[in-house]
Amino acid sequence: MNELCEKFPGLAVLAFPSNQFGHQENTSGQEIPNLLRHVRPGNGYTFKGELFDKVEVNGENEHPLFTMLKKALPAPSDDTESLMASPHFLIWKPVKRTDISWNFEKFLIGKDGTPIKRYSRNFLTADIAADIAALL
Repeated sequence: MNELCEKFPGLAVLAFPSNQFGHQENTSGQEIPNLLRHVRPGNGYTFKGELFDKVEVNGENEHPLFTMLKKALPAPSDDTESLMASPHFLIWKPVKRTDISWNFEKFLIGKDGTPIKRYSRNFLTADIAADIAALL
């Protein structure tokens, strides 16, 4: 994401951590940037986007932003079938076909707030550059 911020000045990258995927995000608040800086990826890494506090992205308590995004873009453009490999990771209810399947799904949103495209966790972040360039 930092590469995209550098390549496209003025691009807003918003990151919303969630603990709904294998309970992998047990930290909160200032702990997340500190982990990025010192542990993973480490070496003084600083995220150049806007990092928000944890939210629920699926289920009855999902954040309204994700309700809107999933309604506009029901599935990632590069993977319209997968939800999750292991059902024991489904820790929210109700489970819907439009749910975000794992960390690092990405949404491209236009300057006017219109959702443009949704990408799976497997889509290389750097490859979003072509879609961003097409919007400019």
